[in-house]
Amino acid sequence: MRKLAIIAMLALTGVFALTACGKKGGDESQHAQSAKLTRPTSPDNKAAWQAYLGQILQSGDLMKGMSGDRPFVYYVSPGDDDNAQAERERQLDNITGTIARGVLPGTLLAFAGPSSSKTADLLVAAFKTAQPGSLNKVIVVYIGDKADEQRVADVVKPTGAIFRFAQM
Repeated sequence: MRKLAIIAMLALTGVFALTACGKKGGDESQHAQSAKLTRPTSPDNKAAWQAYLGQILQSGDLMKGMSGDRPFVYYVSPGDDDNAQAERERQLDNITGTIARGVLPGTLLAFAGPSSSKTADLLVAAFKTAQPGSLNKVIVVYIGDKADEQRVADVVKPTGAIFRFAQM
């Protein structure tokens, strides 16, 4: 199951890289790209969600200031079954460990999934043990619903991270 999560993150990163390769300058391409955004109707269609969330991350200024060679994207599973809960627990351990070790300034961490509340819950749990100022100039992007934005921002901002929000 851990390999599946790693493969999913790599696939999502590949989607981001491919969309970045075809990106053209100017406002016309941004308007055309945002017109293509169609929210998947089924929370179980992981490939469609990853493509949709990748388009959101690539649109606008969410990646502005990123100095790393690629973003670190966490796709949060929406399910309530044992497998989905176990996957979220592994992600929580992974994220908490990453935050505890430290992240280089300019690194972009993006968090998204079909269930905004489950994604927000994961972020709140992961960042609540972070030390103030420990993520100075790290870019944290949360893609979710406006209703969950503030509680995520409240736990991320004390770390010194640059918090960015995108509406799903």
